[in-house]
Amino acid sequence: MSAQPDHAPATVGAPAPGAPAELLDQLRADRRADTWVPAFEREWAAALEESRRTFSLGGLYKVVQDWQGRLASAPAVDAFVASGYDDSQFIDMAELRGRRR
Repeated sequence: MSAQPDHAPATVGAPAPGAPAELLDQLRADRRADTWVPAFEREWAAALEESRRTFSLGGLYKVVQDWQGRLASAPAVDAFVASGYDDSQFIDMAELRGRRR
C-alpha cells in the first residue's frame, strides 16, 4: 500500500537549493539579459505567489526547469538563426486567417 494517492501527478526532480540564484546569474551574463532577466523575475514572482497559496513548490520547480532549458537550447537557436535559414516558403498563419474574413 502506498501513502501517495493514485491520482497524484508525477513529481519532477527538485532542482538544487541554489539553482534559482545560479540560474539568475547565468541569465544576467547572457546577451539576452535585458529581456530574459525581467521575464524570469516575473515568472518566478508569479510561481512564488502560487506556491504561497497552494503550499506546493511545483510551480517554482517548473520555472527553474523551463529557464534552464531555454539557456541550454540558446546556442542551438543562435546557430540556426545564424545559418541563414530561408523561411519564406512557410505559411503565414496570421495572413491566412485574415484572408478568410
